[in-house]
Amino acid sequence: MSDNGTTEPGLRERKKRRMYETVSETAIRLFVEKGFDAVSVAEVAAAAEISKPTLFRYFPAKEDLVLYRIADHEDEAARVVREGPTPVAALRRHFLDGIERCDPITGLNDHPAVLAFHSLVYGTPALVARMYAYLERSEAALAEALGGGLDARLAAGQIVAVQRILAEENWRRISAGEPVAEVKRDAVTAAERAFALLEAGFPASVGPASQSESE
Repeated sequence: MSDNGTTEPGLRERKKRRMYETVSETAIRLFVEKGFDAVSVAEVAAAAEISKPTLFRYFPAKEDLVLYRIADHEDEAARVVREGPTPVAALRRHFLDGIERCDPITGLNDHPAVLAFHSLVYGTPALVARMYAYLERSEAALAEALGGGLDARLAAGQIVAVQRILAEENWRRISAGEPVAEVKRDAVTAAERAFALLEAGFPASVGPASQSESE
């Protein structure tokens, strides 16, 4: 347990996490250099100095080698909506904070490695398809956090779509060579407008269970 009272991962968990990170980064480097379809899983395993069966124990599909980098974001929206004061307000604040930090997940980052990663994902049909499966899981987790039911699922679908479209627009402009500072100004305006529209149409009956129970 750490000094602040939280439970830290054990040695085995830390080693497992390092393995995930090492193999994923090795794979991404090879895919960026040679192309996703030109690199076999066996080549990735050899470069990471592990066996192919071991690799598949960590990453069931080749696409997972790439998308592991954003795996931590899968249930992010579901966590954020509980921060209040309303689900949309919490998500708006979180997204704008990400823009301010130039968090790669917002698409607003011009680091060469980030641009290469986004180009790899968006330029590879298999990765795009796998990304949508990831978004579906994120949407499902968010809907559950919003209380479940059809209204919650509809709201979650709109929220995930808004975040995806905003991030893709930022990445599109950055990758086309526009300065980050210029795109950032427009990104803030676009996010403010998008989340205002979400808030205006958000069902009154939808919200985190803890919030509903306290009312």
